[in-house]
Amino acid sequence: MTTRINGMAFDVYVGGTDIHVKNISLDISDESAVAKTRGIPDGKLRGPVSAEGEIEMSTRSFNQLGEVAAQAGSWRDLPSMDFVFYANTGTEEIRVEVFGCELMLSNLLSIDTESADLTTHKIKYVVASPDFVRINGVPVLSENDVRGLMG
Repeated sequence: MTTRINGMAFDVYVGGTDIHVKNISLDISDESAVAKTRGIPDGKLRGPVSAEGEIEMSTRSFNQLGEVAAQAGSWRDLPSMDFVFYANTGTEEIRVEVFGCELMLSNLLSIDTESADLTTHKIKYVVASPDFVRINGVPVLSENDVRGLMG
């Protein structure tokens, strides 16, 4: 029987550190459009791209990241970080790399005094590097997209 990839199969690395997350997302926005001549589709226009996401983690993992923030001097002074999302079940494998992520505190606390659920913290991030995103080693952006931006 084939073992499929699910959320439990993923390892998440934030800035090279293995972080246990409850949830993590990555959303890519590609504003490419269809070119039109007299209202008729006539090719494609490359538009701007962006990527962002959110990390939800336990207090233990949040404090792990807090140690990095303390070394940087503050949460807002955290350096850009690369993320890696990796899963391998032996029959399926995926590796998503996200470059130059800028972290921003968002939903810092949501306390329910009647709940036995683990307290979690949310951090938003935006992708700020022209390296952008790679899926299984293949870049999302073309060489033409990043011409003059990579050094």
